[in-house]
Amino acid sequence: MTSPDGVPDEHGGDGRRRAHTLGVDVGDVLDLSASLHPAAPSIEAVLRDHLAEVRHYPNVDAATAVLADALGVPADRLLLTNGGAEAIALVAGHLRCGWVVDPEFSLYRRHLAEIAPHHPRWRSNPSNPLGALAALDADAAVWDEAFYPIATGRWTRGDRDSWRIGSLTKLWAAPGLRLGYAIAPSAAARDALMLRQPRWSVSSLALAAVEPMLARTDLAKMRAELDGLRDELVATLTHFQLVVEPTSANWVLVHGGGAVWDHLESHGVFVRDCTSFGLSGIARLAIPDAAGIARVRRVLETVTRRAEASR
Repeated sequence: MTSPDGVPDEHGGDGRRRAHTLGVDVGDVLDLSASLHPAAPSIEAVLRDHLAEVRHYPNVDAATAVLADALGVPADRLLLTNGGAEAIALVAGHLRCGWVVDPEFSLYRRHLAEIAPHHPRWRSNPSNPLGALAALDADAAVWDEAFYPIATGRWTRGDRDSWRIGSLTKLWAAPGLRLGYAIAPSAAARDALMLRQPRWSVSSLALAAVEPMLARTDLAKMRAELDGLRDELVATLTHFQLVVEPTSANWVLVHGGGAVWDHLESHGVFVRDCTSFGLSGIARLAIPDAAGIARVRRVLETVTRRAEASR
C-alpha cells in the first residue's frame, strides 16, 4: 500500500482492512503482519480500571517519572509520545536531515526533509525488516529501539549521545493505544522536541496504563517466552518445507512460499510481504502465541493434504 504522500506503507498491521476484504470479522483473523509481542501482559483489565481518566486532560508528569526510572534515564530527557510514529516525526522535524541505509522502516524517509550520506545516520535496532541486532561498536545519531526490549530483554542499548526512540505499544501488543517515547541526548534537546509536540498528544488513558503495565512487565521472562515461541514457529514452518530465516526480533523471515501465503490469507492468517522493503520473494511473519502457531500448523496441513490429493 502507498500512502497519500507517495511513500510505501511498510508497517503491516492492516488486518482490519484485509478482514473486511475477505468478509470476515477482524476478531477471527490472525494478523502476522503486525509485529507485536506474543507474550505481552494483558492490558484490557488495566484500561478498564482507568476508564474514568478520559474525563480529565492528560498530565504526563507521573507517567514520565515512572517510565524514566524503568528506562534508567533522567526524566528531563524523556518525552512520551503518541506512539513511536510520533516520536520519529518529532525527531525528524527537529533534525531535518538524515541518512537511511535500506532496507529500513519507511517512516524515517517520510519525515526527514533531506536524506544524504553525509547526514546523521538513522537506524532501527534490531533492524526492521532484517531483524538483526546492531554490532556493539555500531553508532548512529538516531536509534529506533521499538523492538530492542523485545529482542534483548533490556530496555535500551544506552547510547547516551544519540536520540533513542521506543514503542510501548509494540511491547504491550496494543498498537491502538498509541504510546511511545523519545530519549533525547540532552535536556535542552528534549525541551526543543516538546515545543514541536501538539499539546495533550498522549491520552489520559494511555498515561494511566504506564505504571500498572510496567509493574506487569518482566522483560527477561517475556524474552525467554518469545525465544521458545520462535523455535516452535520455525520448527512448524520448516516441517512444511518452508525456508525460514530466524531473527533476533519478534518475527521470522520466510523465503518463497507465495502460493502458501495466499492459502493462509484465505483462512484468515495474514503475513507481511516484504517486496516494498526491496526484499522480493520474502515474507515477514510475526511470532504468535502458542494458539496462533497451532492455527498456522492446521492451515499448512490442509495445504499439504490438498497438494498430495492433486498428484
